[in-house]
Amino acid sequence: MIFSRLQRWQLPATVFGLLLTFLAVMTHAESAGGTEDAAEVTSPVILIHGGAGALSKGRYSAAEEQAHRERLQAALDAGFEVLLRGESAVQAVTAAIVVLEDSPYFNAGRGAVFTYDGRNELDASIMDGATGNAGAVASVTTVKNPILLAEAVMSQSGHVMLAGQGAEQFAASLGWPRVDPGYFWTQRRWDSYRRALKATAADPQAGAQSGSPSTNEHKFGTVGAVALDQAGHLAAGTSTGGMTLKRFGRVGDSPIIGAGTYASDTSCAVSATGWGEYFIRLTIARDICAQVEYADRSLADAAADMIHKRLPAAGGDGGVIALQADGTYTMQFNTSGMFRGVRSKDEQRVAIYRD
Repeated sequence: MIFSRLQRWQLPATVFGLLLTFLAVMTHAESAGGTEDAAEVTSPVILIHGGAGALSKGRYSAAEEQAHRERLQAALDAGFEVLLRGESAVQAVTAAIVVLEDSPYFNAGRGAVFTYDGRNELDASIMDGATGNAGAVASVTTVKNPILLAEAVMSQSGHVMLAGQGAEQFAASLGWPRVDPGYFWTQRRWDSYRRALKATAADPQAGAQSGSPSTNEHKFGTVGAVALDQAGHLAAGTSTGGMTLKRFGRVGDSPIIGAGTYASDTSCAVSATGWGEYFIRLTIARDICAQVEYADRSLADAAADMIHKRLPAAGGDGGVIALQADGTYTMQFNTSGMFRGVRSKDEQRVAIYRD
């Protein structure tokens, strides 16, 4: 009808054409939703850590330092590539942690520390900041990548944490291949275990503490990652071999949601490393996010409060990586070093020591 009226008005051809173009554009806009904005795309960010501890300069040779840095960079790259493809923060976290679990340089997966009985018992957890769902496994011995089993607990079971034989049975029910426990063995960790065992034998009181660490050497290497995806969602994950000489099925903070791992889009995502008993008692990961959400503290201030005040006051040590949905992040530790790294569109770096 509008077209016929325009014809009757006998408008100049140029004006007639412009009016038709305008009407076509408006009609298309209405059919496409009018004034609706396109979905916003968040700039992705990923942070990783490879454990905090006595990492003073001189501890590692130049070649050893380079090997650690290369593995950290490989983990960052694996996770960031997932984010660039538009996949989820959960997928990025698992991709990064798998690289670190597969490396013999960190206390997670292959290269994990030994228990008092000379075994490798592995723990891991993951949390989705978008949904609040979480999964964790503790004391597994034949699962190559515990972080993947933790994710399966989150996505394919009605539970949050599975432990020991039950976690192994769950892996079997999914048809997962198992590895021989010898897969996790490395000469470096075995030598460290033998030294620690000898020191404990010479100090009966240390043995009575059931694996309580006598030196920072016993607390190296827990790995973790936090990520922000293009949809604006957060996730966090942590994986570890625990503490050298741990006994009686000891489980630290790494598989415990709220202690070693926490993520919520409304506050932050945190992965922790350090002396687990204190991280459990202080619920460090959750407390940092709670301070951000309920006390309106900055992420850096909240992390500093826990890592530099409350944790050492209680007698513990360690560090965290933490990330918010706006891309703000912090990496804080009260030890002499922490393996760590960050990658975003504007920044890419890895570090070991305090400087």
